[in-house]
Amino acid sequence: MKQLFFKISSFLMAIVVLFSTLSFSIDTHYCGDTMVDTAIFHKVDTCGMEMEKTSTKDCNITIKDCCTDEQISINGQAELKISFDKLTSNQQLFVASFIYSYIDRFEGLEKNVTSYRDYAPPLVFRQIYKLDETYII
Repeated sequence: MKQLFFKISSFLMAIVVLFSTLSFSIDTHYCGDTMVDTAIFHKVDTCGMEMEKTSTKDCNITIKDCCTDEQISINGQAELKISFDKLTSNQQLFVASFIYSYIDRFEGLEKNVTSYRDYAPPLVFRQIYKLDETYII
C-alpha cells in the first residue's frame, strides 16, 4: 500500500510540475463588440470582414477596421527551485511525521472481516410504515 501511495504522489507531483511550467496563449477575435471565436492552442477563426491594408501614394484615406484581435499570454515558470532547504528542522520533522502517519492510515486488511455474515436478517411480520401511517412523498 505504501508503494502505491508513493507512485500516486510522484504522479501528482509530476502533474503539478508540468502545469506550473506550461505556457500558452488565449486568442480571441472580436467583430465590433461581438466575440466571434476563442482559441487556445490553434489559430483563431475570423469573421471574414477584416479590411485589407492598401497603400497608394496619391490617396491617404484611413478607414477604421471593425475587427480586433486580443491575445492573452500565460507564462509558466522558467526554472524550478527546490525550497526544502529553507525549512527548519522542526518543520522538516513535522512534514516527515505527517507523511508517515498519512501513509499508515491507508493500510488495508488482508481479509475482509464481516461479523454479520452468519446471522439472518429479522423477518418482517407487519409493514411498520403502514401501521404508523408514515409515507415518503
